[in-house]
This record gives sequence, C-alpha cells and structure tokens, in this order.
Amino acid sequence: MKMLTKLFAIAALAVPALSFSGAASAQEAPDALVKRISSEVLDTAKNDKDIQAGNNARIMQLVEQKILPYVDFERMTQLAAGRYWRQATPEQQKQLITQFRSLLVFTYSGALSQVRDQKIEFKPLRAAPTDTEVEVNSQVISSRGGEPIQLSYRLEKKADGWKLYDVNVLGAWLVEAYRGTFSNEINKGGIDGLIKALTDKNQQLAARGNGKK
Repeated sequence: MKMLTKLFAIAALAVPALSFSGAASAQEAPDALVKRISSEVLDTAKNDKDIQAGNNARIMQLVEQKILPYVDFERMTQLAAGRYWRQATPEQQKQLITQFRSLLVFTYSGALSQVRDQKIEFKPLRAAPTDTEVEVNSQVISSRGGEPIQLSYRLEKKADGWKLYDVNVLGAWLVEAYRGTFSNEINKGGIDGLIKALTDKNQQLAARGNGKK
C-alpha cells in the first residue's frame, strides 16, 4: 500500500475542506466550491505552526471538523471493493467503511504537515447545470519549480451538497488503484482478510502519529 498512500498524500494537499453548511454548498457550483475552500485549507496549513510542526492532534482535529462531513466514504469503499462489495455482510461492509475511512484520514493528515508553498490552478468546469456528477480538474504548482501535478476530483450532488468520492493524480484514480489492493487481500484471506489488513495498517499509522512530539 506504500505507493497508494504516497499517491493519495499528493492528492490530499489539494482536497478541499468544505466548511460551508450543506445548504450553502448545495447552491454553489462544485468547481467554485472546491477552488474557494482548497485555498482556505492550504492557507491554514501554511500558517498554522502546530500543523507545520506535525502536531498530530491539531491536524486530526482539522480533518475531523472540516473534511470528513463532505467525503462520501461509503461510495469510495463500495467502488474500491467492486464486485466483492455484494459478498460482504452488512457488518463487514460497515467495518470496511470504517477502516478505509481511517486509512485515508491518516494519509491526509500526514500530507497536511508537508504543505509549504503549493498553490492550485483550476481548469474551466465542463458540466451542465443539471448534472449531479461532475469532474473538477486542477493542477498543483510549487514556487520551487518542477512539473505541475495534475489533479482531478469526482463529486456527486446529494441532498446536503456536493460530496467528493474519488481523486485522480497524474492519470491514476485513487479508487481504481485501491481496487487492486482490495482484490489481492480478498483473494488471500476473504473479506475478513481485507478488514484485517486495513486494520493493521491503521494501527501502524496511529502508532507512528502518537510517536510525534
């Protein structure tokens, strides 16, 4: 999972922290929403000394309060599990969502402490006003130079606003990449084997985070 977590860490630098109310976010165009709040998140990460120092409690607090309510972890997990999702019991599905959510949160939290001079440029949104699913395209640019990192986001409009359910980094969709990992773990140990693999990974990440001063 090392390559996947590194891939997601790059994407996480620009994943928006949607702090608007559900009513407000539902009325705003998805690209405008992502653009405005992404800038807010990057500014916070750049200027918060605790985040820059890698304060795990402060980073997790930011993620819990502003990120999680606006990411559709259930859909992300279902897409990553693919055809195996239907084979899982309701309890197994619940555990998969919980563990996958934790994995992405740990990875995102680690990426926030690495924010320095990045900025995001967004491309025009190609979507109709009636679309309920859209793709927002952008790129991350560093003042230190180098090739821009191409990022795309898939969002779905729900009753309480737009929800993020997939991220593309340099042509690789996060959910599709994890689908291969999920499939390998299920083939080795079934649904319970995948749950255990995710749980073990999260325990490792938690221990690493708790070790920070």
